[in-house]
Amino acid sequence: MMSLEMMLSQVLAVRVECYAGYRGEETPRRFWIGERAVEAVDVLDRWLSPDHRYFKLKGDDGDTYILRHDTAAHRWELTLFQRGDRSSAPE
Repeated sequence: MMSLEMMLSQVLAVRVECYAGYRGEETPRRFWIGERAVEAVDVLDRWLSPDHRYFKLKGDDGDTYILRHDTAAHRWELTLFQRGDRSSAPE
């Protein structure tokens, strides 16, 4: 079985559930990596490029993710995964 770090060595398509705010701008609230759901507890940053929208998110698992929305293809991709600090997590 491939580890999450190995899977993320390349861009990974993900399924994303969004919230559309009052301006109609979609913000990721939950996404799935395979069968595992991750709740976005905080949007740390967001930015635009000519063809993509990016969201840096803190997941409910304490990890950090960057999701990229390909606006032309209407596809979401996971472009970065950073494991959170597990040293202070309860056992």
